[in-house]
Amino acid sequence: MSIDEILEEMDELLDKSSSVPFAAHKKVIDGERMRELINDVRLNMPHELKEAKKIEFDCQRILNEAKLNAEGIIRKAEERAAQIVSREAIVTEAKKKAVDMLTKAQAAAKNLQQNANASVAKMLNDTENHYARNLQSIKMVKAKLTSSMGNRRNDTDINIK
Repeated sequence: MSIDEILEEMDELLDKSSSVPFAAHKKVIDGERMRELINDVRLNMPHELKEAKKIEFDCQRILNEAKLNAEGIIRKAEERAAQIVSREAIVTEAKKKAVDMLTKAQAAAKNLQQNANASVAKMLNDTENHYARNLQSIKMVKAKLTSSMGNRRNDTDINIK
């Protein structure tokens, strides 16, 4: 018999018992039968307690497993978050280096362009000076030639018409 059944029988025993005169809330019950039922409860109690302890143990085990699973999930999430942050840091650093490299390349290109422009300007200036000297030289030779031709005309007095 289970504890619930024994308790039900105790309840029926109280319902069937007669009231004490002048005290309706008090009942006259069969004491011997009540003791038997109480002893039955005591005898059946360990089985019920064992079941309750087993249920409590199972609940505790389930809670511990859930806690371990939750900790594992949290640990994995933290690792994943760290990886994502690490990747973002790497990407940020790579972008920073790329910008730095681009800035340096642009500065180097600008410097190279300026040097090339200065070199071309110097070469053009040198060429201009060289041609100016040659022109000067040509003009001097021409002047001498013209001068010498004018002197010959005077010397020979040949008029070519």
